[in-house]
Amino acid sequence: MDWTPTRTEGLARLKTFLPNAGRHYAEERNYDYGPEARENVSCLSPWIRHRLLTEREVVDTVLARHSFKQAQAFIHEMVWRTYWKGWLESRPIIWTAYREAVEACLRDFDADPRIYARYCEAVEGRTGIAPFDAWVQELVSTGYLHNHARMWFASIWVFTLELPWPLGADFFYRHLLDGDPASNTLSWRWVAGLHIRGKTYLARADNIAEYTDGRYALKADALAGEAIPLEGPPHPPPMTLRAPDEVPDEPFALLLTEEDLDPFSVDRRLEKAKGVAGLVLIEERSPLEEGELATAFAYGAIADALSRCGRSIGMEPCMLEEPSSGALLGWAKSLGVDTIVVIDPPVGPVREALDDVAPALEGAGVALLRLRRDWDDAFWPHATESFFKLCDRIPQTFEALGIKT
Repeated sequence: MDWTPTRTEGLARLKTFLPNAGRHYAEERNYDYGPEARENVSCLSPWIRHRLLTEREVVDTVLARHSFKQAQAFIHEMVWRTYWKGWLESRPIIWTAYREAVEACLRDFDADPRIYARYCEAVEGRTGIAPFDAWVQELVSTGYLHNHARMWFASIWVFTLELPWPLGADFFYRHLLDGDPASNTLSWRWVAGLHIRGKTYLARADNIAEYTDGRYALKADALAGEAIPLEGPPHPPPMTLRAPDEVPDEPFALLLTEEDLDPFSVDRRLEKAKGVAGLVLIEERSPLEEGELATAFAYGAIADALSRCGRSIGMEPCMLEEPSSGALLGWAKSLGVDTIVVIDPPVGPVREALDDVAPALEGAGVALLRLRRDWDDAFWPHATESFFKLCDRIPQTFEALGIKT
């Protein structure tokens, strides 16, 4: 599998997968045949996560080849990522609580070295549970895991190894090429019974054997026999989403982040930018060291986007070294503009960084305008309850977006 972090490679992968995006995907998607046999799934998630490819263009491409009914399973998987982002967008305190929980778990290592030893066994693939240990090695060496393997992994981490779920989520977030704050955090919470109260996911030996095509044959008692939901506070009520800004009439600079790397598909007027710069904050994902492959993909993706955008606007792009107000102000002033435009990053480290510097920018007379994609604007307001309620709205939402089904 070629994980080159460019839009060109993402489009090539989409073209390769396209014939299988209909009934074949629906029938085969739950099987993890191993890292050398991924033809049954799309493997598009790293490009979509960074929006080197957008959800809209992938859906449009698939529906040009398959009917909505044939491609429904794939479309639902696409919308899952949108659901997680929209749900967290209206409840950002869940993200804050996760960040604090990771810090607290790391501090607990000092108080209980036994937990630290068990954690090390897990992240080094030394648990003695063959599939789990293999998935650790696959994750670290490729930056990817099949979705079903991610569910099994999280369940074993929480219910068999009895390790804190935030540390498992942190391990994924540091290494996955497609790791993002919402999908990663909320998927782990779902497995642990914290997203839908009382609903957990239990990894079973027979299920693993069936859906890995017999590669792993565990004894039934090798894994936890039950998945008792973890305790946690009730969900806060959803917040009203902030209204997006518009492309300004006055001169502006365009800021790219690893959250959205196809800005001109948001609004073609962004091609009028006086300059474009990139900002990568993968180092802010965790207090621990980020994975080399995830880091390389994020930096490679933004380099690809900067190159494409720079050619479009006829300006040499630059990479900002840090998300400080001083760096942003210096860049804006060098271009002679008082406005910076960014595709608003969803809840996560990039959003935190921009929120931190926005007051200082405003105080210095530089406006930070945040645009939002039509896709997010259409789906996010309906992503406040269960995924299946959002699913029921897919046809109407597609119609509002002008997507033919």
